Amino acid sequence: MSDQPRRPRRPAKPYRRPKKDPVRILAFEALRAVDERDAYANLVLPPLLRKARENEGPEKFDARDAALATELVYGTLRRQGTYDAVIAACVDRPLREVDPPVLDVLSLGAHQLLGTRIPTHAAVSATVELARVVLGDGRAKFVNAVLRKIAQDDLDGWLERVAPPYDEDPEDHLAVVHSHPRWVVSALWDSLGGGRAGVEELLRADNERPEVTLVARPGRATPDELLAEEAAVPGRWSPYAVRLTEGGEPGAVPAVAEGRAGVQDEGSQLVALALAAAPVEGPDRRWLDACAGPGGKAALLGALAAERGAVLLASEKQPHRAGLVAKALAGNPGPYQVVAADGTRPPWRPGSFDRVLVDVPCTGLGALRRRPEARWRRRPEDLDGFAPLQRGLLRTALESVRVGGVVGYATCSPHLAETRAVVADLLKQFPDTELLDARPLLPDVPDLGEGPDIQLWPHLHGTDAMYLALLRRTA
Repeated sequence: MSDQPRRPRRPAKPYRRPKKDPVRILAFEALRAVDERDAYANLVLPPLLRKARENEGPEKFDARDAALATELVYGTLRRQGTYDAVIAACVDRPLREVDPPVLDVLSLGAHQLLGTRIPTHAAVSATVELARVVLGDGRAKFVNAVLRKIAQDDLDGWLERVAPPYDEDPEDHLAVVHSHPRWVVSALWDSLGGGRAGVEELLRADNERPEVTLVARPGRATPDELLAEEAAVPGRWSPYAVRLTEGGEPGAVPAVAEGRAGVQDEGSQLVALALAAAPVEGPDRRWLDACAGPGGKAALLGALAAERGAVLLASEKQPHRAGLVAKALAGNPGPYQVVAADGTRPPWRPGSFDRVLVDVPCTGLGALRRRPEARWRRRPEDLDGFAPLQRGLLRTALESVRVGGVVGYATCSPHLAETRAVVADLLKQFPDTELLDARPLLPDVPDLGEGPDIQLWPHLHGTDAMYLALLRRTA
């Protein structure tokens, strides 16, 4: 045995409980709901924030906390594709082998490091503490190691490393840099029909946080009333639109709480306004919204119809969504009716209406600013699933309008398979139908293309990418 005296053991560090950060825990819970339940962040986040604000404990949730939690959730979802590429370069296994909750924590950390002004040390330490709370100490060590690798470079540096060169694969380059699936990049590029600048501007706009836009429903509220709200400015194009430039809680606006105004993207307002302004031959007394849920366009159309003494019938297949339509129309200044009916097998007689709107179900690629997670859920094969329904609904709409009346075909997608291809197919089936030039009906809106249909764009108009074609029965 050695005569050397033994060195005294260092006392073991006492176990330190992880610090619970309510903001990051809430953001993690929202991301898990989106991942596990296919929930939408814009539906999951508000009740989580409301519950957090109601907490009267020592960790009081204030407006700054809510703003940070919102930025963490939406920012992480918008840049998920980019962050996945960065994380993949920092782990020694395929991402599909990383547990989804661990990947959510890593993505939250990556966003704080690469997409916010949070200092590096604070971003790493706060995310590791979150990992200790929701994953356990063992996996928190893995999170710590990966985040320290990510922190070695900024976003531009990482993009140079993980994005394929543009001249070798333009679509794959744009997909990684702007965080869109490659097939979506390809579809948007085709729909724009332009060069690289246009598509990059669109992809950037998809990753920006949209302003909250309100609609003052005619006869029930005025834009001036809404403009009295803090940080409220007029809409860009719709005379009924008001934008809340600093976010804000729409439900706190009295007119919105009372149903006299609503939250509605300006693109949706323009669709309703264009249909209402389209020239019809003969009477103008009966209007139809054939896919009315959840009721935003129906409420605006109902108010416009009432101003002319016309009656709106709002039809929605799903009973619970028909209930939302009825709620949106409650208090309308003129007569209306709401029915739960299948728009492809309607209970009304052919030729019953003077104006018909059919805003068809679609992939939702035009609303990626508001629903960023949709880009990761949709697949190219989804187009095949929507195609028969879209054509069936437009067919019924054309049968429902009388000769001389007008049908508006609308969809919140710029994908050519959901827009011009559908309209072209139905024009072949209904040769006694003409396509109207919709552009003069929105005279103050620029960059509406060559017509006769309309495609709105986030980067050009500040709206969702809404599509509208107006068709008139001639015989």
